[in-house]
Amino acid sequence: MKILLNISDLNKAISKVGNLGFVPTMGMLHSGHISLIKNSKKKCKKTLVSIFVNPKQFNKTNDYKNYPRNLKRDLNILKNLKVDFVFLPKKSEIFKKRLKKIILNKNDKILCAKYRKGHFEGVLDVMRQFFRIIEAKYTFMGIKDYQQIYLIKKYLSKKYKRKIILCPTIRDKNKVALSSRNFLLNKKDLKIASFISKNLLIFKSILKRNMKLRNLLINNKKKELKNKFNIKVEYLELRNEKNLSQIIKNKNYRLFIAYYLKKVRLIDNY
Repeated sequence: MKILLNISDLNKAISKVGNLGFVPTMGMLHSGHISLIKNSKKKCKKTLVSIFVNPKQFNKTNDYKNYPRNLKRDLNILKNLKVDFVFLPKKSEIFKKRLKKIILNKNDKILCAKYRKGHFEGVLDVMRQFFRIIEAKYTFMGIKDYQQIYLIKKYLSKKYKRKIILCPTIRDKNKVALSSRNFLLNKKDLKIASFISKNLLIFKSILKRNMKLRNLLINNKKKELKNKFNIKVEYLELRNEKNLSQIIKNKNYRLFIAYYLKKVRLIDNY
């Protein structure tokens, strides 16, 4: 496993790799990340994993400072997985070349983009830099961050000719979607997250049978979750799976949620 700290070393290491798989992460690796890496190793000759906590995608300074980190643990996991390359860049290295700011279209300022001002602009900025400097045939990402993938594909993947491989959300035995932010939760909080996830999985099946009443049902469910679990629900919405619009004519839709357990913000989709 080669650890690469700068773009120069990165270029030397991957210049002759024709079929490279790329897994971008912010560290605190869990089984979801491991699943992405295993998918890459199956499909690609070599796999590159990046660990970079991108300050530009945090709209609150404390959120960035408190984001869980444990590089030693992460490197041990990657070594055991026999990852070929690990890219550990500094902020100055990633954003060495300044690029024109990406501005989201008005129609894309929905779901997380509505509530986290500047978040996706920051995500798109760092992914654009990665695509610019990393010549990887495939990039592996999990559908738990569905809106993120949608925007990366819309704004970046065609321009940089990158193929995004969508990988399923990995959940624990209690149906909680795995996330690095889960490390900030205690056992009681994780139990609440489990109840919410199980509740919404059942709720989606109810929606399928009562689509004409979906707006009423969703509003009632949002109130129920707030009162039952004492949480702040930022949004609970049904969206078209293809374009994230609210125009739903078939079964290709997803239920999206963002909520706060105390000060920890969690997202999911079903």
